[in-house]
Amino acid sequence: MARNNLPSIAAGEGGLNRYLDEIRKFPMLEPQEEYMLAKRYQEHDDRNAAHKLVTSHLRLVAKIAMGYRGYGLPIGEVVSEGNVGLMQAVKKFEPDRGFRLATYAMWWIKAAIQEYILRSWSLVKMGTTANQKRLFFNLRRLKGKIQALDEGDLKPEHVKEIATTLKVSEEEVISMNRRLSGDASLNAPIKASEGESGQWQDWLVDDHDNQEQILIEQDELDSRKALLANAMKVLNDRERRIFEARRLTEDPLTLEDLSSEFDISRERVRQIEVRAFEKVQDAVRKAALERAQALRVVEGA
Repeated sequence: MARNNLPSIAAGEGGLNRYLDEIRKFPMLEPQEEYMLAKRYQEHDDRNAAHKLVTSHLRLVAKIAMGYRGYGLPIGEVVSEGNVGLMQAVKKFEPDRGFRLATYAMWWIKAAIQEYILRSWSLVKMGTTANQKRLFFNLRRLKGKIQALDEGDLKPEHVKEIATTLKVSEEEVISMNRRLSGDASLNAPIKASEGESGQWQDWLVDDHDNQEQILIEQDELDSRKALLANAMKVLNDRERRIFEARRLTEDPLTLEDLSSEFDISRERVRQIEVRAFEKVQDAVRKAALERAQALRVVEGA
């Protein structure tokens, strides 16, 4: 799975288009084929199987990478870093959990690309706290959503709305907006180091999935929801309440909150949370294994 065994984007005019044409030649995998390849790599370190898993998902990397073109970095480097994330995902992928590789790999790809961007932007090297990362990768999107794309500082009401949405201070929003002020206008010219040029709006990616991708992602989401819902049946009422409050909400309750609710110590809440998570994890793993075994029976019938 060496990086030099994968297609690369040549610098200059048309390099991206040639790369996209090349990776489209690699076939997408059916669920059972993907599962068998993953098992071969996991159990026998089959490098050919790993290579097929990687190349069949290069289009996923390219799609994700396009969403980061607005940062003005060479698209070839962005894709290359995404491919590293994909290879890490393949190494750690556990097919018996019942999920598709694309669902798992997406997070590794994004993480690899974002770390590369953070390393490359000198403006961000002043600090990379969780809040700054969240601002860095979401500010432009939120500005577009509230139509706050004028040059210069944001209006006070826009600053307040973005700060509330991202749960950061208004001062952090103002500071990051000034540091990234070059992206304020969609018509502003931009030139990447590879020689590609145009306007910001030319670098924006169409985020609409095709129908096939929508169906695949919806199927994955439904499968994950069903596995989790069934797994949570192993919990009693208190375990379920603590598990949901700590693990399944955007704004988790604190140990102190739940300690007061159940009149137990914070350490006891933490112990129940850990036990509940382990029980759900075991139940999900068991259900995924049973489903994988059922697939093998059907395949062999």
